[in-house]
Amino acid sequence: MSQQPAPRDSEPPTASSGLSCKAFFWGCVLSLGAAIGALHSTFINASWMALNISVPIAFFVFALFAGLVNPLLGLVHQRLMLRRAELGIVFIMAMMAATVPTEGYVEHMVPKIASVFYYVTPENDWVDLIHPYMKGWFAPMDGEAVQHFFEGSPAGTPIPWGAWLQPLCYWALFFLTLCFVMVCTMVILRRQWIDHERLVYPLVKLPLEMIEEDGSLMRPFFRNPVMWLGFSIPFALLSLDSLHSYYNFIPAIVLDTSIPVFRDQVSLRLALSFMTLGFAYFVNLQVLLSIWVFFLLTTAQQGLFSVLGIAMIERLTGYATSEAIAAHEGMGALIAFVLFSLWVGRDHLRAVCRKAFLGDAAVDDSGEMLSYRTAVFGTIIGLAILGAWLTLSGLPGWLVPWFLFVVFVLFVGLSRFVAEAGLATIRAPIYPQAFMTSTVGTTAIGAEGLAALGMTYAWILKVRIFAMAACANGLKLDGELHAQGGGARLFWAMVWAVVISLVGSTWYLLRQAYTYGGINLNQYFFVGSQKPFQDVAGWIANPMAVNWEGWFYVTVGGGVMVLLMLARHYFLWWPLHPVGFPIATTWVTNQIWVSVLLVWFFKSVVLKYGGPGLYRRIQPFFLGLVLGNVAAGGAWFLIDSSTGMQGNILVYF
Repeated sequence: MSQQPAPRDSEPPTASSGLSCKAFFWGCVLSLGAAIGALHSTFINASWMALNISVPIAFFVFALFAGLVNPLLGLVHQRLMLRRAELGIVFIMAMMAATVPTEGYVEHMVPKIASVFYYVTPENDWVDLIHPYMKGWFAPMDGEAVQHFFEGSPAGTPIPWGAWLQPLCYWALFFLTLCFVMVCTMVILRRQWIDHERLVYPLVKLPLEMIEEDGSLMRPFFRNPVMWLGFSIPFALLSLDSLHSYYNFIPAIVLDTSIPVFRDQVSLRLALSFMTLGFAYFVNLQVLLSIWVFFLLTTAQQGLFSVLGIAMIERLTGYATSEAIAAHEGMGALIAFVLFSLWVGRDHLRAVCRKAFLGDAAVDDSGEMLSYRTAVFGTIIGLAILGAWLTLSGLPGWLVPWFLFVVFVLFVGLSRFVAEAGLATIRAPIYPQAFMTSTVGTTAIGAEGLAALGMTYAWILKVRIFAMAACANGLKLDGELHAQGGGARLFWAMVWAVVISLVGSTWYLLRQAYTYGGINLNQYFFVGSQKPFQDVAGWIANPMAVNWEGWFYVTVGGGVMVLLMLARHYFLWWPLHPVGFPIATTWVTNQIWVSVLLVWFFKSVVLKYGGPGLYRRIQPFFLGLVLGNVAAGGAWFLIDSSTGMQGNILVYF
């Protein structure tokens, strides 16, 4: 299979932007399908198709379209078939849409804003602790509407849109502004990451191969036997595991176990992740080495601390993604990593500011999706709107800048992890809400501020899927398709994808909840929606001062990260990439480190003994691993939907 992209001038002149009418139509169709499909996969508790930043639902619906629907359109009439650039736009729209419906926003937000009223009991005392600080526009205030949302409404009763319209509009304003700021941020950083630092963006490799064309109806990627060999392995294994859910006599395939270490104080998880195997093949060897080495070092630290009895006094709730000490170290490392990355790109950022504020003609932004002026002022105005919204919600004005700083450090840092390390699944080292209560104390925030802070769980929690990372991948994909970029049309394609997904998934969630009862749909999202207010009640009832111990470990993590970055900058022989340290402090690394280790070893051998030629010839096999994993999850999701099976979950780690 040829690895060279098709010449740019082979595309029709009318499709130079990629956003033709037919591309926009199919992009909207796939965006809506991705949104509804992702939600429904959680309702039947099948493989959650939009669980992680790898957006499996987008890959699945796009693979069906590019490999099956598009060739059929070509058979009907050649002009109906989408070309390479048009297919790129369709995938970008599906990818952006997939970040909205489940973990990214809607399925967290809608149940959470209603749960503060539904889960009230005399024992939790939310009526006195939290309800006095709930704004009238925050959540539906109709008790019957809230009850029917969780328990189902009587047959024939329409959705009470009157109770939901106001809060949904206020939350939509916040979310769309947040997405706009994310997009503006990526426009500002795009040239630094892609052109200057040349990050690899592994998640873009698969769609690029799927849209490669050679003049035939069927794309060469789908005719490659090496790809189908890789495809068959996860598809067969995961399908056998799914069949076990239907027929007990078929043995289950176990790809996940763990071994206790350090006197059973910590465990090493031994899991095989086909998504990680596939994407990691395209990652720099230094980065791969660093991820598993730093993970083992972090695990050794946790085990040693546990044996010696060294532990942070966990006075605050909500650490979740990692043990408390590692979580604070990871957050300190992430802050240092983002700030250092911005410092490295200071010349580019200075040029962006000159163009935005002074109109410097020497700085060319003609190839960007938005002009630098629009991106910079859009970021400033968008942050002001977000800050005002949070302040009106009850968050203290002095805390808002610190909170937004931490939030965007997470968004930018984790997006960088995806672009540089090819992570199919990511997490924040610590929930931003817990980091706020740790770094400033609950006493300083106050009861009203804590109630508002609890409401932020509706849009940011584990930070496992979000629009900024999808936009970063989309800009890289668009840059591979167009010498000058897709321009403003690409921006509006992204806007339409997000809006369609937001409206469609919100409508579908409310429809299903009022039909069947939210607590019967998914326990994690609907029953678990009370967690933020359990945390808030604990914060209010047990006020705490600043956690100076937490600040110490944040400083330690930041200091170690600075030393690692300086070592990489000044010593050419230094073997470890600093990005591995903050990645290793998150809980999710325990699930992927074995796969990263295997790929690191295999790729090292291939490059040493086979050279770049063998490395390129094997690429379709690893892309097949990814597609086979996605196809197995998607196929069994469709089968389970038709048979009524629930709980048939395949792993995407």
